[in-house]
Amino acid sequence: MTPGGPAWTATVTVETGRPELARWLERALAPEAAREVPRARTTMARAGSALRLRVEASDAGAMRAALNTYLGWVALSLATAATAEGAGAAP
Repeated sequence: MTPGGPAWTATVTVETGRPELARWLERALAPEAAREVPRARTTMARAGSALRLRVEASDAGAMRAALNTYLGWVALSLATAATAEGAGAAP
């Protein structure tokens, strides 16, 4: 990150429709958000049935990579939860 703070910031809010699903998604993404990445940092906050991801990056390339990665993980996690629920399991 740059010494004066991030050059790029983005906030993505994922509305899951259910608080328990937002908690599950937060737990699924937490190990990745805790990882040290040289040019980007992600924090998460949950409010009810929504999970907010805040990405800070030092440059446009790092922002693109971080957003693509997190959006992919969100899509995969929600698809996994939907499949599990269809099979009678709860996330």
